[in-house]
Formats: sequence, structure tokens, C-alpha cells
Amino acid sequence: MQNFVEPQDFDDDLYEHHRFEVAKGQQTLRIDKFLMNVIENTTRNKIQKAADSGFIFVNDIPVKSNYKVKPNDVVRVLLEHPPYEHLLKGENIPIDIVYEDDQVLVVNKPAGMVVHPGHGNYSGTLVNALAYHFDNLPMNSSERPGLVHRIDKDTSGLLVVAKTELAMAHLTQQFADKTSEREYVAIVWGNIEEEEGTIEGNIDRHNTNRMQMAVFPDGEKGKPAVTHYKVLERLGYVTVVSCQLETGRTHQIRVHMKYIGHTLFNDERYGGDQILKGTTFTKYKQFVENCFKVLPRQALHAKTLGFEHPTTGEFLRFTSEIPSDIQVCIEKWRNYSKAVQLNEE
Repeated sequence: MQNFVEPQDFDDDLYEHHRFEVAKGQQTLRIDKFLMNVIENTTRNKIQKAADSGFIFVNDIPVKSNYKVKPNDVVRVLLEHPPYEHLLKGENIPIDIVYEDDQVLVVNKPAGMVVHPGHGNYSGTLVNALAYHFDNLPMNSSERPGLVHRIDKDTSGLLVVAKTELAMAHLTQQFADKTSEREYVAIVWGNIEEEEGTIEGNIDRHNTNRMQMAVFPDGEKGKPAVTHYKVLERLGYVTVVSCQLETGRTHQIRVHMKYIGHTLFNDERYGGDQILKGTTFTKYKQFVENCFKVLPRQALHAKTLGFEHPTTGEFLRFTSEIPSDIQVCIEKWRNYSKAVQLNEE
């Protein structure tokens, strides 16, 4: 067939950079277009060059860029050099350390900092900083030093880092057993009717938009996820909520809140950067745009973190202040909602 590459056109000594299993619901699509949808920070030209070099495989056979992917295909991108995240370099980046002893480190991560190197983010990450400031941190199952868990780039807040193999094993087990404590504060679109509730539903990659995660309530795919939420403050067209994580899936709070119709405020990936609730008045639109400017990221902060110390057995709990960008945004909504109430009286 014309859309396969002859075996002699590629080198056996290649390193896997990406791997995707094509979803059951995927429509037939050229592989260069498919990879454009699922790989961040790439170009179609780069993908086509990789295909021409025999670096793109489907079901372990190298293919050309005009190959059309089908459901259940396993697509792999292999290159001649190891992934950059495996070539970790320490960088002298300041770390906001909340707590430290000989076993653990609790860090307050700012919004905008990526936790670990990955495609498109090979430097400036928390792991690069950890590698510079600390020697011999234990590797997790993904070969990332010290990391027990992670939070998204544009989410701020607390992370625990293991400094020893004992701490890594102990903390990892706590997260698996759901005995750790993780509370987030978020601003979400809409007025949540209930004072509190629980969201359950498996989370996995979205069937068609691979940049997003999605909820699969019938459990047909994905991993179980549970989020408990409580309303902290109602501000008219938005609500401030506390979210307690029982599990820790990718984008869990962002996906679960969208699933119940309350997308996180200014969450670009999930549509929260649009005006989802409110009026059509120009002044209101300008007000929301101003809120987006003061809070140019999803409104999510990992406020509280609790865990049992690996050696002392003491339960430690840490709390971080809500960052100023979220605080300013909340204050703007407070003032707006008060003004609306006065006008209605």
C-alpha cells in the first residue's frame, strides 16, 4: 500500500516520544491531522517530515502522513534521540518551600509553572528546580525525581515532594489509599443550587478532543474519580467553591465541575474563558473581560494538603493563602453582585 513506509527506510534504534490509542468513536482521519490534534506545540510540517523519515508507526508498522487512522489503532511517534524530559537538567529556579525535613518537602507552586518536563516544556519546571536544589531525590514510577503527585500548570498551590525512597513509597501509598487530604478553592460559572455535593464518574481522554479529559459516568472507560464540593460564597453568576479530592485524576476538578454544568472561571481548555452565565449588556461583558485580565488562568488553587509523615506517623496539614489574582477576581464579583442587588431593590 502507498501509505506505508518500506521497512528499510527507518532505523531500529529509536526512542518513543508519543503513544496514542485511537478512540472507538474516532472518524477516519489522516494521521498528520490526527497528530496535530493530540500533540501540543507541533506543526504539520514537522509531523510530515517525521512520517517521511519513517518515524511514525501504526500498530508497529511505519506509515506515511496520508495514512488514515481507524478506531483502536495504536499510533506511536519514535525519534532518534531520547525525549527531552529524560535529559533532565537542574536549573536555579527559586522554590517557595512551606515545610522541609529529612523526609519530605512541601512546596507552594505558583500559577504558570509546569510541574515536570514534557513535550513543549523542557525547562523552567518544578522538577528542574528540584534537581538543582536537591541531590539524590527518589524517582517515581515515571522516572521523575521526588514527585508524589502533580497539579496543572495554571493551577497554584501545595505539593508534597518525597526526599527519600521510604517517603516516596509511603506517600504514594497514602494517595492510592485515599488517606491524604487535598482541598482546592475554585471559582465556577453559575449559581450551584446545592450547598454541597459529590461528583462521581470515570475520567479518561475525550473521545474526539485529545487535549481534554471527559467524564464517562457508566464506567465504560477511564478510572474512577470522586470530588466532594461545598459552596463557600455565592456571587450571582459565579460561585466560589471548596473541592475535596478523594481521587487524583488528570484535570479532575476542571472536568467534574464542567460535567455538572459549572465550568471553572477562565478555564480556556474547557470553555470557561467564554461568558457562560449572565446578561447580554455591554457593561457586563466589559466587566467579565476585566475579570479575565486580572485572573488570566483557570480559577483553581490547591489550598490545603494533609498527609501522614512517613517516619513519625504524625498527620501534617498545610494551608496556603489564596493568591492575589483569585482574591482580586472574587472581590470584583462581590462588588458586582452587591451593585446588582442594590439596583434590584
